[in-house]
Amino acid sequence: MQPINLPVIKQNKQKKMKDQIVKAILLAFALLSSSFIFIVAGTILVKGVKPFITTNNGLGTVSLVPFLTGDTWLIGEAFNSNLYSIGFIIVSTLMIALLSLVLSFPIGVLTALFIAKVAPKRLSNILRTVIELLASIPSIIYGLFGAGIILNLVYQLSATLGYQSKGGNSMLASVIVLAIMTIPTITSISEVAIRSVDKNLEEGSLALGASKTQTHFKVVLFAAKSGIFTSAILGIGRALGEATAVSLVAGGRRSGYSFDLLDTTSTLTTIMLEGMKETTGLDYDIRFSVGIILIVVIILTNIILNFIKRKVGNVDVK
Repeated sequence: MQPINLPVIKQNKQKKMKDQIVKAILLAFALLSSSFIFIVAGTILVKGVKPFITTNNGLGTVSLVPFLTGDTWLIGEAFNSNLYSIGFIIVSTLMIALLSLVLSFPIGVLTALFIAKVAPKRLSNILRTVIELLASIPSIIYGLFGAGIILNLVYQLSATLGYQSKGGNSMLASVIVLAIMTIPTITSISEVAIRSVDKNLEEGSLALGASKTQTHFKVVLFAAKSGIFTSAILGIGRALGEATAVSLVAGGRRSGYSFDLLDTTSTLTTIMLEGMKETTGLDYDIRFSVGIILIVVIILTNIILNFIKRKVGNVDVK
Protein backbone atom coordinates (compact mmCIF):
# COMPACT_ATOMS: atom_id res chain seq x y z
CA MET A 1 0.00 0.00 0.00
CA GLN A 2 1.46 3.29 -1.12
CA PRO A 3 1.46 6.26 1.30
CA ILE A 4 -0.95 9.14 0.61
CA ASN A 5 0.84 12.13 -0.89
CA LEU A 6 -0.96 15.04 0.82
CA PRO A 7 0.90 17.86 -1.05
CA VAL A 8 -0.09 16.36 -4.40
CA ILE A 9 -3.75 16.04 -3.31
CA LYS A 10 -3.68 19.65 -2.11
CA GLN A 11 -2.24 20.84 -5.42
CA ASN A 12 -4.92 18.95 -7.36
CA LYS A 13 -7.65 20.54 -5.24
CA GLN A 14 -6.16 23.98 -5.86
CA LYS A 15 -6.02 23.33 -9.62
CA LYS A 16 -9.64 22.18 -9.64
CA MET A 17 -10.67 25.24 -7.66
CA LYS A 18 -8.84 27.54 -10.11
CA ASP A 19 -10.51 25.74 -13.03
CA GLN A 20 -13.91 26.22 -11.40
CA ILE A 21 -13.23 29.92 -10.81
CA VAL A 22 -12.08 30.46 -14.39
CA LYS A 23 -15.10 28.52 -15.67
CA ALA A 24 -17.42 30.70 -13.59
CA ILE A 25 -15.78 33.90 -14.89
CA LEU A 26 -16.01 32.76 -18.50
CA LEU A 27 -19.66 31.78 -17.98
CA ALA A 28 -20.39 35.22 -16.53
CA PHE A 29 -18.84 36.96 -19.53
CA ALA A 30 -20.71 34.64 -21.92
CA LEU A 31 -24.03 35.37 -20.20
CA LEU A 32 -23.27 39.10 -20.20
CA SER A 33 -22.47 39.24 -23.91
CA SER A 34 -25.41 37.04 -24.90
CA SER A 35 -27.80 39.07 -22.76
CA PHE A 36 -27.20 42.17 -24.88
CA ILE A 37 -29.22 40.73 -27.75
CA PHE A 38 -32.20 40.20 -25.45
CA ILE A 39 -31.87 43.70 -24.00
CA VAL A 40 -31.67 45.32 -27.44
CA ALA A 41 -34.41 43.17 -28.96
CA GLY A 42 -36.62 43.69 -25.91
CA THR A 43 -36.26 47.48 -26.05
CA ILE A 44 -37.05 47.60 -29.76
CA LEU A 45 -39.98 45.23 -29.32
CA VAL A 46 -41.56 47.22 -26.47
CA LYS A 47 -41.30 50.55 -28.29
CA GLY A 48 -42.08 49.06 -31.69
CA VAL A 49 -45.35 47.48 -30.59
CA LYS A 50 -46.61 50.69 -28.97
CA PRO A 51 -47.98 52.34 -32.18
CA PHE A 52 -50.22 49.32 -32.81
CA ILE A 53 -51.80 49.13 -29.35
CA THR A 54 -52.18 52.78 -28.26
CA THR A 55 -54.04 55.81 -29.64
CA ASN A 56 -50.75 57.66 -30.20
CA ASN A 57 -51.84 60.95 -28.61
CA GLY A 58 -55.08 61.10 -30.57
CA LEU A 59 -53.67 60.17 -33.97
CA GLY A 60 -55.20 56.71 -33.75
CA THR A 61 -53.85 53.20 -33.70
CA VAL A 62 -51.63 52.16 -36.63
CA SER A 63 -53.09 49.20 -38.51
CA LEU A 64 -50.62 46.35 -38.94
CA VAL A 65 -51.67 45.03 -42.37
CA PRO A 66 -51.66 48.44 -44.13
CA PHE A 67 -48.37 49.17 -42.36
CA LEU A 68 -46.78 46.08 -43.88
CA THR A 69 -48.31 46.32 -47.35
CA GLY A 70 -49.03 49.98 -48.07
CA ASP A 71 -47.08 52.43 -50.21
CA THR A 72 -47.13 55.71 -48.30
CA TRP A 73 -44.92 56.97 -45.48
CA LEU A 74 -46.05 60.22 -43.88
CA ILE A 75 -44.69 62.03 -40.85
CA GLY A 76 -47.63 61.75 -38.47
CA GLU A 77 -46.97 64.82 -36.34
CA ALA A 78 -46.52 67.04 -39.40
CA PHE A 79 -49.53 65.70 -41.36
CA ASN A 80 -51.66 64.96 -38.28
CA SER A 81 -51.96 61.40 -39.52
CA ASN A 82 -51.05 57.86 -38.54
CA LEU A 83 -50.49 56.84 -42.15
CA TYR A 84 -47.26 54.88 -42.03
CA SER A 85 -46.74 52.08 -44.53
CA ILE A 86 -43.50 50.32 -45.42
CA GLY A 87 -44.53 47.70 -47.98
CA PHE A 88 -42.77 49.59 -50.77
CA ILE A 89 -39.73 50.14 -48.55
CA ILE A 90 -39.43 46.42 -47.77
CA VAL A 91 -39.48 45.66 -51.49
CA SER A 92 -36.88 48.31 -52.31
CA THR A 93 -34.66 47.17 -49.43
CA LEU A 94 -34.61 43.58 -50.67
CA MET A 95 -34.15 44.68 -54.27
CA ILE A 96 -31.19 46.94 -53.43
CA ALA A 97 -29.52 44.26 -51.28
CA LEU A 98 -29.90 41.56 -53.95
CA LEU A 99 -28.71 43.81 -56.79
CA SER A 100 -25.68 44.91 -54.79
CA LEU A 101 -24.87 41.24 -54.19
CA VAL A 102 -25.16 40.55 -57.93
CA LEU A 103 -22.46 43.19 -58.48
CA SER A 104 -20.17 42.50 -55.54
CA PHE A 105 -20.28 38.70 -55.40
CA PRO A 106 -18.52 37.86 -58.70
CA ILE A 107 -16.02 40.69 -58.23
CA GLY A 108 -15.24 39.62 -54.66
CA VAL A 109 -14.92 35.91 -55.47
CA LEU A 110 -12.72 36.46 -58.53
CA THR A 111 -10.54 38.89 -56.58
CA ALA A 112 -10.18 36.28 -53.83
CA LEU A 113 -9.25 33.65 -56.41
CA PHE A 114 -6.59 35.92 -57.88
CA ILE A 115 -5.10 36.75 -54.46
CA ALA A 116 -5.13 33.14 -53.25
CA LYS A 117 -4.04 31.25 -56.36
CA VAL A 118 -2.78 33.49 -59.17
CA ALA A 119 -0.98 36.57 -57.85
CA PRO A 120 2.73 36.44 -56.87
CA LYS A 121 3.28 36.30 -53.12
CA ARG A 122 4.33 39.95 -52.75
CA LEU A 123 1.41 41.23 -54.81
CA SER A 124 -0.91 38.88 -52.97
CA ASN A 125 0.17 40.32 -49.61
CA ILE A 126 -0.29 43.88 -50.86
CA LEU A 127 -3.77 43.17 -52.22
CA ARG A 128 -4.78 41.37 -49.02
CA THR A 129 -3.73 44.41 -47.00
CA VAL A 130 -5.72 46.70 -49.30
CA ILE A 131 -8.83 44.54 -48.91
CA GLU A 132 -8.44 44.60 -45.13
CA LEU A 133 -8.15 48.40 -45.22
CA LEU A 134 -11.27 48.67 -47.36
CA ALA A 135 -13.16 46.48 -44.89
CA SER A 136 -12.15 48.77 -42.01
CA ILE A 137 -13.24 52.05 -43.63
CA PRO A 138 -16.26 53.58 -41.82
CA SER A 139 -19.54 53.54 -43.73
CA ILE A 140 -19.81 57.33 -43.63
CA ILE A 141 -16.67 57.52 -45.81
CA TYR A 142 -18.30 55.27 -48.39
CA GLY A 143 -21.37 57.47 -48.18
CA LEU A 144 -19.35 60.62 -48.81
CA PHE A 145 -17.63 58.92 -51.74
CA GLY A 146 -21.03 57.97 -53.09
CA ALA A 147 -22.39 61.50 -52.65
CA GLY A 148 -19.35 63.07 -54.28
CA ILE A 149 -18.59 60.63 -57.10
CA ILE A 150 -21.30 58.01 -57.61
CA LEU A 151 -24.17 60.51 -57.64
CA ASN A 152 -22.44 62.54 -60.33
CA LEU A 153 -21.84 59.44 -62.47
CA VAL A 154 -25.46 58.33 -62.12
CA TYR A 155 -26.65 61.85 -62.93
CA GLN A 156 -24.52 61.89 -66.07
CA LEU A 157 -25.88 58.47 -67.05
CA SER A 158 -29.48 59.55 -66.53
CA ALA A 159 -28.88 62.72 -68.54
CA THR A 160 -27.38 60.65 -71.38
CA LEU A 161 -30.47 58.44 -71.35
CA GLY A 162 -32.74 61.50 -71.33
CA TYR A 163 -34.01 60.74 -67.86
CA GLN A 164 -34.69 63.47 -65.30
CA SER A 165 -33.11 62.26 -62.07
CA LYS A 166 -32.94 63.88 -58.65
CA GLY A 167 -29.28 64.82 -58.77
CA GLY A 168 -28.27 61.18 -59.15
CA ASN A 169 -29.99 60.09 -55.93
CA SER A 170 -31.39 56.73 -56.94
CA MET A 171 -31.63 53.01 -56.40
CA LEU A 172 -28.69 52.52 -58.77
CA ALA A 173 -26.45 54.79 -56.69
CA SER A 174 -27.46 52.87 -53.55
CA VAL A 175 -26.68 49.55 -55.23
CA ILE A 176 -23.24 50.70 -56.36
CA VAL A 177 -22.29 52.09 -52.94
CA LEU A 178 -23.41 48.91 -51.17
CA ALA A 179 -21.61 46.75 -53.72
CA ILE A 180 -18.36 48.63 -53.07
CA MET A 181 -18.87 48.22 -49.33
CA THR A 182 -19.54 44.47 -49.46
CA ILE A 183 -16.71 43.52 -51.84
CA PRO A 184 -14.05 43.47 -49.04
CA THR A 185 -16.20 41.19 -46.87
CA ILE A 186 -16.87 38.75 -49.70
CA THR A 187 -13.24 38.81 -50.84
CA SER A 188 -11.75 38.17 -47.38
CA ILE A 189 -14.00 35.23 -46.52
CA SER A 190 -13.82 33.72 -50.00
CA GLU A 191 -10.03 33.89 -49.96
CA VAL A 192 -9.88 31.95 -46.70
CA ALA A 193 -12.23 29.33 -48.16
CA ILE A 194 -10.17 29.04 -51.35
CA ARG A 195 -6.90 28.73 -49.46
CA SER A 196 -8.34 25.92 -47.34
CA VAL A 197 -8.99 23.70 -50.37
CA ASP A 198 -6.94 20.51 -50.24
CA LYS A 199 -3.82 20.77 -52.42
CA ASN A 200 -4.32 17.17 -53.50
CA LEU A 201 -7.45 18.17 -55.40
CA GLU A 202 -5.52 20.74 -57.41
CA GLU A 203 -2.60 18.41 -58.06
CA GLY A 204 -4.95 15.61 -59.08
CA SER A 205 -6.75 17.91 -61.51
CA LEU A 206 -3.48 19.08 -63.06
CA ALA A 207 -2.24 15.50 -63.26
CA LEU A 208 -5.33 14.52 -65.23
CA GLY A 209 -4.50 17.14 -67.87
CA ALA A 210 -6.61 20.10 -66.75
CA SER A 211 -5.12 23.56 -67.15
CA LYS A 212 -4.60 25.87 -64.20
CA THR A 213 -7.57 27.95 -65.25
CA GLN A 214 -9.81 24.89 -65.48
CA THR A 215 -8.55 23.70 -62.10
CA HIS A 216 -9.19 27.07 -60.47
CA PHE A 217 -12.73 27.44 -61.77
CA LYS A 218 -13.96 23.85 -61.88
CA VAL A 219 -12.17 22.33 -58.91
CA VAL A 220 -11.01 25.01 -56.45
CA LEU A 221 -14.08 27.23 -56.55
CA PHE A 222 -16.39 24.23 -56.45
CA ALA A 223 -14.57 22.74 -53.46
CA ALA A 224 -14.71 26.11 -51.65
CA LYS A 225 -18.37 26.74 -52.49
CA SER A 226 -19.59 26.45 -48.91
CA GLY A 227 -17.25 29.14 -47.61
CA ILE A 228 -17.89 31.30 -50.66
CA PHE A 229 -21.61 31.10 -50.09
CA THR A 230 -21.03 32.12 -46.47
CA SER A 231 -19.35 35.28 -47.75
CA ALA A 232 -22.47 36.03 -49.79
CA ILE A 233 -24.64 35.63 -46.69
CA LEU A 234 -22.48 38.03 -44.69
CA GLY A 235 -22.33 40.42 -47.63
CA ILE A 236 -26.08 40.65 -48.02
CA GLY A 237 -26.39 40.96 -44.25
CA ARG A 238 -24.22 44.05 -44.32
CA ALA A 239 -26.20 45.44 -47.25
CA LEU A 240 -29.49 44.98 -45.41
CA GLY A 241 -28.18 46.63 -42.26
CA GLU A 242 -26.37 49.63 -43.77
CA ALA A 243 -27.98 53.00 -43.13
CA THR A 244 -25.55 55.93 -43.15
CA ALA A 245 -23.99 55.46 -46.57
CA VAL A 246 -27.29 54.62 -48.27
CA SER A 247 -29.09 57.60 -46.74
CA LEU A 248 -26.65 59.92 -48.54
CA VAL A 249 -27.43 58.57 -52.01
CA ALA A 250 -30.91 57.00 -51.90
CA GLY A 251 -33.01 60.14 -52.22
CA GLY A 252 -35.56 59.46 -49.47
CA ARG A 253 -38.58 58.14 -51.37
CA ARG A 254 -41.80 58.49 -49.37
CA SER A 255 -44.48 56.81 -51.46
CA GLY A 256 -45.13 54.42 -54.32
CA TYR A 257 -43.63 51.13 -55.38
CA SER A 258 -40.82 51.70 -57.88
CA PHE A 259 -38.52 49.30 -59.71
CA ASP A 260 -36.81 52.05 -61.70
CA LEU A 261 -33.06 51.99 -61.02
CA LEU A 262 -32.78 55.73 -61.74
CA ASP A 263 -35.63 56.71 -59.43
CA THR A 264 -35.22 57.73 -55.80
CA THR A 265 -35.63 55.08 -53.15
CA SER A 266 -35.57 54.34 -49.43
CA THR A 267 -34.59 51.38 -47.29
CA LEU A 268 -35.73 50.24 -43.88
CA THR A 269 -32.51 51.49 -42.33
CA THR A 270 -32.63 54.94 -43.93
CA ILE A 271 -36.24 55.41 -42.79
CA MET A 272 -35.17 54.54 -39.25
CA LEU A 273 -32.20 56.91 -39.40
CA GLU A 274 -33.77 59.98 -41.00
CA GLY A 275 -35.12 62.45 -38.48
CA MET A 276 -34.63 60.11 -35.54
CA LYS A 277 -33.42 62.88 -33.23
CA GLU A 278 -35.97 65.47 -34.36
CA THR A 279 -39.15 63.48 -33.86
CA THR A 280 -41.30 62.55 -30.88
CA GLY A 281 -44.47 60.59 -30.22
CA LEU A 282 -45.74 58.31 -32.96
CA ASP A 283 -43.14 59.40 -35.51
CA TYR A 284 -40.42 58.35 -33.07
CA ASP A 285 -41.98 55.06 -31.93
CA ILE A 286 -42.87 53.92 -35.44
CA ARG A 287 -39.18 53.78 -36.30
CA PHE A 288 -38.76 51.08 -33.69
CA SER A 289 -41.58 49.24 -35.45
CA VAL A 290 -39.55 49.44 -38.64
CA GLY A 291 -36.62 48.04 -36.65
CA ILE A 292 -38.69 44.98 -35.75
CA ILE A 293 -39.52 44.43 -39.43
CA LEU A 294 -35.84 44.83 -40.34
CA ILE A 295 -34.86 42.17 -37.80
CA VAL A 296 -37.51 39.82 -39.21
CA VAL A 297 -36.34 40.47 -42.79
CA ILE A 298 -32.72 39.76 -41.87
CA ILE A 299 -33.63 36.58 -39.99
CA LEU A 300 -35.80 35.27 -42.84
CA THR A 301 -33.15 36.17 -45.42
CA ASN A 302 -30.48 34.32 -43.44
CA ILE A 303 -32.72 31.27 -43.01
CA ILE A 304 -33.41 31.12 -46.75
CA LEU A 305 -29.76 31.65 -47.72
CA ASN A 306 -28.53 29.07 -45.22
CA PHE A 307 -31.07 26.59 -46.58
CA ILE A 308 -29.76 27.23 -50.10
CA LYS A 309 -26.20 26.95 -48.77
CA ARG A 310 -26.91 23.49 -47.38
CA LYS A 311 -28.41 22.44 -50.70
CA VAL A 312 -25.44 23.82 -52.61
CA GLY A 313 -23.02 22.15 -50.22
CA ASN A 314 -24.63 18.76 -50.82
CA VAL A 315 -24.20 18.87 -54.58
CA ASP A 316 -21.90 16.08 -55.73
CA VAL A 317 -19.31 16.36 -58.48
CA LYS A 318 -20.42 14.39 -61.55
